[in-house]
Amino acid sequence: MNKISGQIVDVLNEKIFSGTIHFENEKIINVVEEEVANANYIIPGFIDAHVHIESSMLTPSEFGRMALPHGTVATISDPHEIANVLGLEGVKYMIEDAKNTALKINFGAPSCVPATIFETAGATIDLKDIDYLLKEEKLIYLSEMMNFPGVLFNDKVVMDKIELAKKYGVPIDGHAPGLRGEDAQKYIDAGITTDHECFTYDEALDKLNRGMKILIREGSAAKNFEALIPLANDHYKNMMLCSDDKHPNDLEVGHINELVLRALGKGVDLFKVLRMACVNPVLHYKMDSGLLRVGDPADFIVVDHPEKLNILQTYINGVLVAENGQSKTDYKRAKVINHFNAEKKKTEDFQIKSEGGTIRVIEAMDGQLITNPLLLKTKEKEGFAISDTEHDILKITVVNRYSNEPPAVAFIKNIGLKSGAIASSVAHDSHNIVCVGVTDEDICAAVNALIDAKGGLSLSYNNSTEVLPLPVAGIMTHENGYEVAAQYTRLDQMAKELGTKLNAPFMTLSFMALLVIPSLKLSDLGLFDGNKFEFVSLFGDEV
Repeated sequence: MNKISGQIVDVLNEKIFSGTIHFENEKIINVVEEEVANANYIIPGFIDAHVHIESSMLTPSEFGRMALPHGTVATISDPHEIANVLGLEGVKYMIEDAKNTALKINFGAPSCVPATIFETAGATIDLKDIDYLLKEEKLIYLSEMMNFPGVLFNDKVVMDKIELAKKYGVPIDGHAPGLRGEDAQKYIDAGITTDHECFTYDEALDKLNRGMKILIREGSAAKNFEALIPLANDHYKNMMLCSDDKHPNDLEVGHINELVLRALGKGVDLFKVLRMACVNPVLHYKMDSGLLRVGDPADFIVVDHPEKLNILQTYINGVLVAENGQSKTDYKRAKVINHFNAEKKKTEDFQIKSEGGTIRVIEAMDGQLITNPLLLKTKEKEGFAISDTEHDILKITVVNRYSNEPPAVAFIKNIGLKSGAIASSVAHDSHNIVCVGVTDEDICAAVNALIDAKGGLSLSYNNSTEVLPLPVAGIMTHENGYEVAAQYTRLDQMAKELGTKLNAPFMTLSFMALLVIPSLKLSDLGLFDGNKFEFVSLFGDEV
């Protein structure tokens, strides 16, 4: 039998008491209230209630190794990024690799692969695949239902997936940015239980009042904490914390522990914060994670003080897995799988013949996944539409990675580059190549560097190119996560030296092809209006 003593933080009963926890065979067998000398605090571990591990660019095993020192004991993870590239094979890859970390990674069955019919994906997850994942792999939820128009209009394929999830009695995650009122009610009435896409207080409150659970998201790109945390005081029992997407340099610094500290700094009561960070995901998803109750898995963290939150130790299933900022597990190199068939491009592939007048421009927004549609004057040279660095209007392209097709090209504002180009094959959700740059030459160089590497991040400037290879499905690497964090930090800094003021330029870039988030985005098939759910022309006279 093992035991640990300290000041026990009982979140469920909202009390702190001096005592000892006894555990063996992975479970807590007794909790004794008694005076002990240890002044450290024992609290349930933190849970990321919605994350795409692939967006860390790390394999699950490496993500786990970097998250454990921050007190994270479990995640609710949607593997639809790799599913869009490799289908069922990709989901199985994630499940298998996750066995190499102590972190309890709870995967869901992807509900929307491909995300839309308006882009080229690498694979499909159909009803039969979802049935297999829920029945044979025993995944614990149906992951985010991004096709909310399909729910509102009773699309048979969409509704069949929802009914299948109900058959297995698993929760159904939502994804409905901006949806409110009667449409939100219909979405909720279909059986969808959560949303992590709220970006305003009023939207989140509307959904909370209709019975939906709201996740406060703060990732590397999408940052909704400040807008939504005021809801926590009154609605903490129906709220959770999540990152959604977390780049490796940010994960090296912190995880859900950062949000807990920020919430405490806003004056939210300790027990309310811990309810969101530790308890609500366990209860909602029926997770095999402990809450310091007799019979629970022995999952907990030891901190110096709940208000300071210096994490001293992380335990999972009674095993010490991280201590004083260091994981107890070693780096293990994962295998490589991929789906990348694009051929190298030529500079002229990215030229756009001008039609004069005005162009529709994507306005990127730092810290948000949504964009604004703008109508701006076309800058021309020798009959071609070109970037306008004076007004921060740059060329953007999305290149099909699965077959050799002509690139889609448009324009974007607020990226801020004064020279060069940045590109990524992490491009939600189909993960084609997305690139923004000043000149066609730099754009072509950045794109071709990723085609050569069969996936990654690249930066082209002054006749030179830098690449961070991502050989696992073109969206992850099998290298050491801490080394990847250093490589990414270097690329990020180089992008900022080229002029971008974005907090996470590569992360922001990765969402510019995400058609299910309004308003204006670019797929490999063309410019897309996310409000009307239809393609629009680049040249026009109205937004």
